[in-house]
Amino acid sequence: MPSICFINHSKRLVSAITIYLPNASAWAVALTLALTAVATGAAETQRPKGSYPLPSEGNMIGQFYTVMATEEQTLLDIAREHNVGYQEIRDANEEVSLWLPGEGTEVVIPARHILPPVPREGIVINLAELRLYYYPPVPEGETPWVETYPIGIGREGYSTPLGITTTTIKLKDPAWYPPRSMRREAAEQGKKIPGVVPPGPDNPLGKHAILLDIPGYLLHGTNQPDGIGMRISRGCIRLYPEDIESLFTRIPSGTPVNLVDIPTKVGWSNDKFYAQSFRSLADQEADLNDIVATFEDLQKAQKGKALDVDYALLREAMESSSGKIITLVPSAQDITPASQLPRPPRNFFNEIALSS
Repeated sequence: MPSICFINHSKRLVSAITIYLPNASAWAVALTLALTAVATGAAETQRPKGSYPLPSEGNMIGQFYTVMATEEQTLLDIAREHNVGYQEIRDANEEVSLWLPGEGTEVVIPARHILPPVPREGIVINLAELRLYYYPPVPEGETPWVETYPIGIGREGYSTPLGITTTTIKLKDPAWYPPRSMRREAAEQGKKIPGVVPPGPDNPLGKHAILLDIPGYLLHGTNQPDGIGMRISRGCIRLYPEDIESLFTRIPSGTPVNLVDIPTKVGWSNDKFYAQSFRSLADQEADLNDIVATFEDLQKAQKGKALDVDYALLREAMESSSGKIITLVPSAQDITPASQLPRPPRNFFNEIALSS
């Protein structure tokens, strides 16, 4: 138990300090600092991977950082180790080989995130960015925090549904019942899929599943973790096996789940503004007007304080669709104001679709 580890660890610290600090007052000060450090470290190690304290101001968590690949690692190995999915690691490292980055190759870990602009409660799944956010309840007086994990979702033709639901039953070592459509497709190809797949290495649900209050949809593990961070499922939400196991043990039945599709997010931190887009402007159903309105609302909240935002960079972020977080800081003295920003007409998206 954590308390036993803490006590044992504390005793080792006391022994070490007693040897090197014979002076009583110095010993007392050092002991206090040491025990505080142990308690802080214990609290931090208890938090799952992908956990961040919620910011007191702004809506951004985490940081970008780099690691060096080892000889035997693939880019997907590194992604899983650092809590990112396939598309994220590819977009952040476009020039790096997927299967053989090479010993000493620098790999960017895109571990900075803009929180989705929805209530911070329960589970929030943003399909556009292939990422899940979980806001666990915390005791009164404790700093609230958020956990975030990469996911796999429904591929084209098998879209993951949107809306608000809840978690229901949790299943350990679930059996998998292939849907009729899958068995029919297999039969047309001369293949045969059993009516039920028992728990084991061939079960695509993995070892843990959390049912949603939407018939046929659930959060679950996978026996193919390389597909995390892709649109690959028949509508369910897949997680790395270790991530769903962690959530499985802590998420109570009845937890709210908000399934959203927000392709462009606006972030702010330390009086700076950022944008992140996961689909190109041509593929989005709304134009820049909606995003500009967001900044206008922020300006009102700032009580008239001028917002230093280059709207041309905002458009660039939306058109890139790379998921990269772009700083909307003016690149020159004369920035593009919102009033001069070229905005597509209402039929812009239809025109693009017809011409492509």
